[in-house]
Amino acid sequence: MSRHDHDHAHEHTGADHTGHGHDGHGHGHGPGGHSHGVDPDADRRWLAIALALIGGFMAVEVVIGVMAHSLALISDAAHMLTDAVSIVLALIAMRLAARPARGGFTYGLKRAEILSAQANGLTLLLLAVWLAYEAVRRLLDPPPVEGGLVLVTALAGIVVNVGAAWCISRANRSSLAVEGAYQHILNDLFAFIGTAVSGLIVLTTGFVQADAIATLVVVVLMVKAGYGLVRESGRIFLEAAPAHVDPDAVGDRLVAHVPVTEVHDLHIWTITSGQAALSAHVLVEEEGDCHAVRRELELLLAKEYGITHTTLQVDHVQDALLSVGRPGEEPEGVDPHCADAHGPVHREGPHAH
Repeated sequence: MSRHDHDHAHEHTGADHTGHGHDGHGHGHGPGGHSHGVDPDADRRWLAIALALIGGFMAVEVVIGVMAHSLALISDAAHMLTDAVSIVLALIAMRLAARPARGGFTYGLKRAEILSAQANGLTLLLLAVWLAYEAVRRLLDPPPVEGGLVLVTALAGIVVNVGAAWCISRANRSSLAVEGAYQHILNDLFAFIGTAVSGLIVLTTGFVQADAIATLVVVVLMVKAGYGLVRESGRIFLEAAPAHVDPDAVGDRLVAHVPVTEVHDLHIWTITSGQAALSAHVLVEEEGDCHAVRRELELLLAKEYGITHTTLQVDHVQDALLSVGRPGEEPEGVDPHCADAHGPVHREGPHAH
């Protein structure tokens, strides 16, 4: 048992677990680290105000949309529903992120945000399919539309969305949950501008198909946002590396660090939005200082890639791990450092990826 195992008490008295120094591996949060989530005291109020604005206007818009026979207004209301959901998810994520990891949930409940994001994305796509069907049907057989009512309501929606976007911009947008809600509301703002234009066209020219065309514009925005949410949440569930990080490039960068001779079992994944993690088995020259190499690689990963959740197993290249067998015999086909390596092996010079 290592010194860290003896010193690591289970009764932590605070939420701050940064700066761990492990004898055989690192889980450091050094330079380049990042804060997770938002300050609940400073930001929850602004999110709640934005949610009240969005939710109140959405209810009014559904009623007016039915009265005016405007599918564009109803589609805007559906999009505002996703805005409200995204704000609620940001509020929930703030609370869940504050809970300490315990029991079997060693990362806490941070991935609840990803589950919610995927559900939100699927809902957007399903709503887009229904609205697209209704819009095409109305293009072929358009009902009468109250252009004046649509125009006034859309202009009011623009004001509400500008107010909600301002409120969320006051919050800490370093949280991806908050930034996602902000982007949702910006998309809805553009949709209301399109609806206002359609209302003006109907009012001045009587071209009622403009309402359905505006609905199709909203559908495009919903599909784009929904697909993005499903794609990104799917990557996280499948333990893919963050989109902006190339694992092969990271492996080559690590093995280029003197006195590292080999890097294998390199894994990079995302715990939750904005929180990447990395683990790897690193071999160094016999005279190399394993502890110094680990610290230097942690700083490198934090500075160049923004990865601060790292677990690095650092061994000397000639070390041999204990294995079952007769003394002096090496099991055939088994790497003495890793019996079941995953992914490419990174060494100096050209090598397969």
